[in-house]
Amino acid sequence: MEKEWYVVNTYSGHENKVKEKLEMRANSMGMEDHIYRIVVPEQKEVEVKDGVKKEKLKKMFPGYILVEMVMTDEAWFIVRNTPGVTGFIGSSGKGAKPFPLTPAEVDQILGSMGLSRLDMENELTVGDTVKVSNGPFSGMFGTIKSLDLEKQKLEVALDLFGQETIVELALHEIEKA
Repeated sequence: MEKEWYVVNTYSGHENKVKEKLEMRANSMGMEDHIYRIVVPEQKEVEVKDGVKKEKLKKMFPGYILVEMVMTDEAWFIVRNTPGVTGFIGSSGKGAKPFPLTPAEVDQILGSMGLSRLDMENELTVGDTVKVSNGPFSGMFGTIKSLDLEKQKLEVALDLFGQETIVELALHEIEKA
């Protein structure tokens, strides 16, 4: 099984508390290899009040958090039974497991926060094979030649008409092969 992103419903206003509790439970129950990242979708918003600009973090989806996890019975049980969690989005109930978000949906949400679905520092290295997921080279496989962590871009060598060609891609345009 591979890790995927799921939307978890929480009590509105308790997203950060639920995130902390879920991280602590995953850690104390030894589930770090099943529950990876927990994200509260937020965006910076500039607010002008009495002529003074203030930056404020605003929740994109109040009452929801994103969880990157491998959907096993045990991981599903831990997330569902964390205090403050009311359920998963994409589950019909009656014990049915939820459907994960598509990579495009995850890229859109995390991209607007300046994050990425792939953890460049830990998941990608020079020499890895990746698949291009969108754009003119969609469906092609290539080898990573360089990574730019700051700009969230990478250079990938693709085989175009029998010749190796280096193309620069954004992180959201690839998936690990």
